[in-house]
Amino acid sequence: MWQEDRGNAGVDMFTGIVEEIGQVLAINSCRMSLAASKVLQNTQLGDSIAVNGVCLTVTRFDAQSFDVDIMEETLQRTNLGGLQCGAAVNLERALTLDKGLGGHLVQGHVDAVGRIKHVMPREASLLIDIEASSTVMRYIVEKGFIAVSGVSLTVTQRTEQSFGVSIVGFTRQNTTLRQMHTGDTVNLEADIIAKYVEQFSGSPKRESISIEFLREHGFV
Repeated sequence: MWQEDRGNAGVDMFTGIVEEIGQVLAINSCRMSLAASKVLQNTQLGDSIAVNGVCLTVTRFDAQSFDVDIMEETLQRTNLGGLQCGAAVNLERALTLDKGLGGHLVQGHVDAVGRIKHVMPREASLLIDIEASSTVMRYIVEKGFIAVSGVSLTVTQRTEQSFGVSIVGFTRQNTTLRQMHTGDTVNLEADIIAKYVEQFSGSPKRESISIEFLREHGFV
């Protein structure tokens, strides 16, 4: 798994519940400026904000915008490199103790870029099929979690090379997924629990999962 830009030493987490849609004001190989309002409330320099699911560090902000530093590697390994001025992006502040966990635990570490295969509007929802590499598909299970450009979603079905998600009304109206078309790219982050299970099950010791085990690894 590839690690995004991190300006602080802490480990930030997100919920995959988008707080607002921001807009790209400027972007180059080392910096991006974005228009926002809600995610800037109580923000301080060095705080983390997920931009389309990518954890980035705030280097400047005012009441209506903020800057983040980015590396060329970030632009190449996520869909941020394809953004242009005026593009809409999903924004979420890092999880705090007083914030409810409405989605699932998201690290802001993109595993791979997926591609929209089909978009099928329904009366009350939007069905989207997404092609993904084996890097992500190995963790995909029906009814499991996946973060798509920073949005926590439930997998509705899967094949060997793609999976489906259903975008309900609120998510459709309050994230950039409503704008998705066939061929568009999205940032994908698989469920961290699935990664832990893979690692633990492959361990030669085959440690059993107990309360002590969960406490040792930070789950309780």
